[in-house]
This record gives sequence, structure tokens and C-alpha cells, in this order.
Amino acid sequence: MFASASAKTRRRRRRKLADMATQTTTLAAPALPTSHGVSLPAFTLWWREVVRFYRQRSRVVGVIASPLLFWIVIGAGFGTSFRSGDAAGQSNYLDFFYPGALIMIVLFTSIFTMMSVIEDRKEGFLLSVLVAPVPRSAIVLGKVLGGTTLATIQGLIFLLFAPLLGIHLNAVQLLLIVLTIFLVSFSLTALGFAIAWPMDSSQAFHAIINLFLIPLWLLSGALFPLSGASGWLQLLMKLNPLTYGVEALRDLLYPASTPVFSLPESMATLLLFTLFMFGLCFVMVNRRSTKPGA
Repeated sequence: MFASASAKTRRRRRRKLADMATQTTTLAAPALPTSHGVSLPAFTLWWREVVRFYRQRSRVVGVIASPLLFWIVIGAGFGTSFRSGDAAGQSNYLDFFYPGALIMIVLFTSIFTMMSVIEDRKEGFLLSVLVAPVPRSAIVLGKVLGGTTLATIQGLIFLLFAPLLGIHLNAVQLLLIVLTIFLVSFSLTALGFAIAWPMDSSQAFHAIINLFLIPLWLLSGALFPLSGASGWLQLLMKLNPLTYGVEALRDLLYPASTPVFSLPESMATLLLFTLFMFGLCFVMVNRRSTKPGA
């Protein structure tokens, strides 16, 4: 009798131990979330950037109006007093400054759109994206493509003023101009992303941008030709990747002009700079940090 009771007790203990082992196994091996790939998360982040920008009408107006005002006031101020040659695009400063004003639109849109990285970190949105089951490359691709799309559209809107200067483009020229604007936009947006990613203050972002952005544009050949600059300035301008974007646009808008760099050289340099900046963003995002949301 006692033996039977002892056997029943042992069986109950074994069943309890088996149940506990099952629960422990279930808790120790939860179902892992499946990744959704790169395309869908990147598309979602891209669409969010586009919608958020165009809901803020003041940003749209400011991005277009500022370079347009610069172009008209500075171009009219210099007028015909600026001459670097008799070829198209060189006789009048309004013509010469047009590619530089277009690059200015792309530059400001690309860089300042990436301030949303800092805003997303403060709001906690970036942290939720980082802990989601998506690859970090999707974050880079979505954010950078969003800024690139906005900058390219703004640049193409400014391109509508080209007929006022007597510029008439064929299909091949227009396609190459769109490609040039896209490459410049993508590389500059990636640059803005790389600057904004380690920061948690919009004031610090503005300070770095003012220190870095304005010289980048001034030394791109937008305001004065590379051929007329002093030796040390020419060296800095040749090292500036934005110079090749300005020269490519000037070559495409004014085919009769004599470019400093050939179109294939300019496009190849822009492509290399674009790939380098995108790779740098990818490395920075995948680097672990102790900062929240980074």
C-alpha cells in the first residue's frame, strides 16, 4: 500500500517536472520575428519623407524662393559687367550663375531634409525603426532616397526657368540633366545623413552646416569660374566634388561653352562620390553606439 502511494507520488513529480521543462523550453526559445526585407521599409520611409516635406508649405516656398531671389538679384547686379568669354553661358552673369543657383536649390533641400534624422531621434521614431525587424540598410536607403526625391523635384522645378535664358533642351540633354541632378541630390543627401546621424541637437547641425555647406557651394564654380581663380583656389575647387556637378550642368545647358572638365569626367566623379557617401552612411548606421536611437 505504501509502495503504491510512493509510486503515485513519483509519477506526479515526474509529470510536474516534464510540464516545467516544457514551459522553460517555450520561454527560452521564443519565435523570432521575420524580416520584411529592404524594399518595403525603404519605401515606407521614403514616402514619409515626401509627405512630411510637402505638408510644410513654408519649406517648399523657402527652398524655391531663396535661390530664385539670389539668381535674379546677384545676376542683375553683376549684369554684363561679368565676362569670361563670348561663348554661350559666359557672356552674361545671369546665364553663368543659373547652374549655380540650380545647385543651390539641390544643396539646401538635400542637406536640410536630413535634419529629420535628429527630429526622429528626439520623437522616438528612429528608435522604433531601429528595433524593428528590418535591415539597417533600409533605413539609409529610405531616408536618403526621400531627400533625393525632394531635391531632384525642386531642381527640376527651377529648370523651368531655362527658356527665359534662351535655353532649349532636347530629350538627350534633358535626360542627362535629370541624371546629374539626381546624382548631386543623392550624394548631398547622403552627406547630410552622415552629418546628422551622430548628432542629437538641431542647433549643432545648423552650426556644422553653416561652417561646411556655404564654402562647399562657394568653391564649386557657382559664383566664379574655376579658370579665373588663383592657384590655391583652383586646387580646392578641383577637390570639391560639387564642382563637377556644376560643370556638368553648365556643359549640358550651354553646349557651345568650353567646359573645364569633360562631361564623362564630371559624371564619373559624381558617381564615385555618390557611392562613397552612401557607403559611409551604411557604415555609420551599422556601427553600434550608446546613444539612444542610434
